[in-house]
Amino acid sequence: MWVEEKAKPESNRRTVGMRQHFVNGLVYCTGDMVHFSQYMEDKAFIFQLVEWSMRGVARVILANNPLSGVLILGALVWASPWQALLGTLGLLTSTLTAVIIGQDSEEVSGGLHGFNGMLVSLLMGVFSSAGDWFWWLLLPVCLGGATSTFLYSGLAPLLDKWDLPVAVFPFNMVILLYLACTGSSNPYFPHHPATPLGELESNATQLSLTQLLQGVPLGVGQIYACEDLGPSVLILGATLLYSPLLGSHALLGSGAGTLAGLSVSVRHRALYSGLSGFNGALGCMAVGGLFFTFTWRTHLFSIASAFLSAYADIALSNLLGTVGLPACSWAATLTTTLMLLLTGRSLSAYRIPTGRVMAPEQNIRCHSQWAARETTDSTDV
Repeated sequence: MWVEEKAKPESNRRTVGMRQHFVNGLVYCTGDMVHFSQYMEDKAFIFQLVEWSMRGVARVILANNPLSGVLILGALVWASPWQALLGTLGLLTSTLTAVIIGQDSEEVSGGLHGFNGMLVSLLMGVFSSAGDWFWWLLLPVCLGGATSTFLYSGLAPLLDKWDLPVAVFPFNMVILLYLACTGSSNPYFPHHPATPLGELESNATQLSLTQLLQGVPLGVGQIYACEDLGPSVLILGATLLYSPLLGSHALLGSGAGTLAGLSVSVRHRALYSGLSGFNGALGCMAVGGLFFTFTWRTHLFSIASAFLSAYADIALSNLLGTVGLPACSWAATLTTTLMLLLTGRSLSAYRIPTGRVMAPEQNIRCHSQWAARETTDSTDV
């Protein structure tokens, strides 16, 4: 009897210990994984390059976590191995270009010089009408990835004056230049012309609620030009791993973008595939905890940013679609930039300096520490 009673607490202690190890391991894999970066500092260059690249993959969706990058790359391979190959090549080209021209090592290791090249490559593959495994496409993919790094390097000093992130300005510029230069009938690099979101459908059918709801998570996948449900859910899971707050805002913003599309009767195909929601997702994530500390004010602000990004995307799509060009993520990029330039006292107090941006949960903790420090300093004076 005594032996049984003694064994029970030991087994309970073992269960609690295992549970604690699991929680600690999960916490280690969330957020920016700063400890992993410190661990990789003295490793061989090839291993460091892999870590930088995985952070670059995750940076597309505003995350900074190598494990999230691995999951997202797996989702892209699941959706299309050819697209995953193009994205990886563009990512490596832009990252290595930054290393060669001597860009800031902290920015390179954080993946900031890789995600624009990846996006350029993914969009080149999506719009190409030559089909998968068209090997000649690797040439513009490499050139586009390198060009995005040069543009990033040139824009950074200019935008730093206003404490603004470069974001995906290079990607939007490079992909529009490429598509405008090649054209839909180019003999070497042909591509599909973009269709305006507001174009009327000749054979429009009744709206399907099931497909409409599927369009919300697909809006998150469309940030990587992915319109398959399974990979899109995995991309959302990778975002939630980095930050539950960021992942929930991604879904919220995509839903807001879908509602915005419904309100102005965009094509059903755009609603079902997530094209109507991905700019809203980006706009909502950027404001809802990433560049602003999460509060009820900034939460409402992020919803407004999502709707504004979605409506701006529809307008730009209709405008650029007349010449067969896509609106890409211009809407979310410009909207977020405008939001960051607002100087109202109720918002500027929650604005996070670009160089201090971390996972939203960490931003909340750091903001409370800064506020406490400022209160202490004012009391001392």
